This record gives sequence, C-alpha cells and structure tokens, in this order.
Amino acid sequence: MRMKSLAVLATTAILGAALGWAAAAASYQKTGVVKEVSTDSFTLDLGKEEWRFYTDGGTAGKDAIKAGDKVTVTYKQVATKVEGKGGDKKDAKGGKKK
Repeated sequence: MRMKSLAVLATTAILGAALGWAAAAASYQKTGVVKEVSTDSFTLDLGKEEWRFYTDGGTAGKDAIKAGDKVTVTYKQVATKVEGKGGDKKDAKGGKKK
C-alpha cells in the first residue's frame, strides 16, 4: 500500500511540474481581419498595423482561416536564441572595468 501511495505522489509531482512549466510562457491575443494566408503563415490587419503570424502542425484552426475572416489569434512570445553582443563590462562590485 505504501508503494502505491508513493507512486501516486510522484506522478502528481511530475504532472504538476510539467503543467507549471507549460504555463510559464504568457499567452497574448490579437483580433483583426486576415489579409493574406500562405501555407505556413498569415497576415492579420489590426487597423493601424499588420502582424504576420507563423503557423506549424500544432496550430489549431489554421486550415479554416481565409482572407477577409475576422479572427482572434492566441500566441506566445518565446525566445528561440539569445546571443551576447558585449557591452560595458562590470566588475564584481558593479563598477566598470578599465
């Protein structure tokens, strides 16, 4: 019985950690009129500006949109790569190095 309880507890902890990680990236929404649709992206006219959204196999509803449709897009901003470009070097005390 004790092993079964430990297994349930471990599974719950793993599931909770996975859900917390998935929720870490905030979701945003934009509503506008679809201006152009291609196989892997579409352009949304927001009135004052246009945004291009890229899609993949996991994008729900992408096959149903057509130019002229009013849609709400839910998206996440996730960095795919970060490169350091230098800048002012600081020493351990917060002052600039010479």
